[in-house]
Amino acid sequence: MTGPNPLLTSLFGYAEKMTRIAVLASGTLTIASVLLITVDVLLRKFIGWTVGGSDELSGYAFAISTTWSLAYATLQRANVRVDVIYQYLPVRISAVLDWLSLVCLGVFIGFVTYYGYGVVAESISNNSQANTPLGTPLAIPQGLWFAGLVFMCFILALMLIRASVALVTGDIETVKAITGVRSTKEEAEEEAAAGERLIEGERT
Repeated sequence: MTGPNPLLTSLFGYAEKMTRIAVLASGTLTIASVLLITVDVLLRKFIGWTVGGSDELSGYAFAISTTWSLAYATLQRANVRVDVIYQYLPVRISAVLDWLSLVCLGVFIGFVTYYGYGVVAESISNNSQANTPLGTPLAIPQGLWFAGLVFMCFILALMLIRASVALVTGDIETVKAITGVRSTKEEAEEEAAAGERLIEGERT
């Protein structure tokens, strides 16, 4: 993604790398929880022995991986948007609505993060532990979950700053590239690129 501001362009490049690392780590965590549950089920069925805590740990993994994946989904414009009327609007009006939708998302995530902090702070002050055999200190999974929300806030702030600068300067193309609904052409090109990578992987 290119733009008139080299600093914002550079920051966006770092943001894309960070979100990609975050989503890969989240995927790894999810796969690990699936494997843990699978092993637990098989051991219970054939040996009558259980790993213990697999359901609890998988719940933590799901919550943590979800918040750490939000930034990547938002940056890649993978979130669901209803565009029945949107696609018929003039480009400038749709760009303003795109910017406004990003603002609304930022406000929502800001509230979620604010109240999420309250949850973590209360667990720390009360030294809360899970009412389970593992007795997990709740501040640990909650803290990792909350960190994902904070990361999402930073990415949203960067997106909003760049989109606002582009909107003020009349760079509608950049606004659409940051906040707009992905076009059918963009989705087709991404699918084609994924197919090419798959073919290259099979060849090697």
